[in-house]
Amino acid sequence: MKKISILTLLIALFIPLVIGGISAALSSQGMATYGSMSKPPLSPPAWVFSVAWTILYIMMGLASYFIIVSEADNRDKAMALIIYGIQLAMNFMWSIMFFNWGYYLFAFMWLMIMWCIVILCAVRFYSINRVATYLFIPYIMWLTFAAYLNMGAYILSIE
Repeated sequence: MKKISILTLLIALFIPLVIGGISAALSSQGMATYGSMSKPPLSPPAWVFSVAWTILYIMMGLASYFIIVSEADNRDKAMALIIYGIQLAMNFMWSIMFFNWGYYLFAFMWLMIMWCIVILCAVRFYSINRVATYLFIPYIMWLTFAAYLNMGAYILSIE
């Protein structure tokens, strides 16, 4: 069994948590309006988002760690991690578009592109480390639910 690189693991966990934390901080004022906006059925209370995203960011970080320390070809790992970085950047912007700017339809389209990139990332991860892909499954499920909530908010905002 390979020895765990604590520093690499901490960095891998730190990156998505910090990106998510900065995005949350930048969209916190917009998130405050969540309670008063029209929401579709099954919308969770606001506190669920921070708990869910924290867990998902930890799972993303673990997945990236498994890719980084794998014995796969460096080019394969680099491509997988580039796609991972792209989805993180898209993730960063979504909450700002939705909560701060109120661009519900644009945020939905952005989310659909991000959903595809996350699936592509999971597929890339699969050829390198299957556990990394399995760690992305809850993320894909959450994004699917987020797409429903996003589109529901958009529809209710135009009524």
